[in-house]
Amino acid sequence: MAKKIIVAVDMQKDFIDGALGSAEAVKIVDRCAEKIKAAKAEGDTVIFTRDTHFENYMNTEEGRNLPVPHCIKGTDGWQITAALAELAGDALIIDKETFGSRDLGRIVAEKLAEGGYDGVELFGLCTDICVISNALLIKAFCPDIPIYVDASCSAGVTPESHDTAVRAMETCQIHVTGKGEEPWR
Repeated sequence: MAKKIIVAVDMQKDFIDGALGSAEAVKIVDRCAEKIKAAKAEGDTVIFTRDTHFENYMNTEEGRNLPVPHCIKGTDGWQITAALAELAGDALIIDKETFGSRDLGRIVAEKLAEGGYDGVELFGLCTDICVISNALLIKAFCPDIPIYVDASCSAGVTPESHDTAVRAMETCQIHVTGKGEEPWR
């Protein structure tokens, strides 16, 4: 039976109820937990990404364009949200210093080369920045495997930018599920 690689993108405190949190992000946490539990029960591979910045954040390109310190390594806001922390305990966690992770793309490609997978599914925060970046990055590494994004387990900076990202991913042959099921609608 083929499995999926499941990628929970940046489900961290600062993106949920911290420095860059939103009501939409808060509302997807329980749905994400259920999705991860179901994936583990099916034997899927679960990977978490963790946005990771350092004390020099404000001097980086991202910091100059988004001057809100967040996900500083070792801080409370950098941690995977408590509701998912236990589920992340035995999963691979990839720290990434920018929107998309080349390490994630490489690791997913290596796992797919081992065989037994029939797709990759991403969800998390933020749809319009890190989810789309990682979905497209994985598509570049693995152009012949179906890539899915669950819109109902993702939230953007705004609902409008979430919708824009969903449309852009569909244009790039990313299969978007859960449209219209977003818990904040």
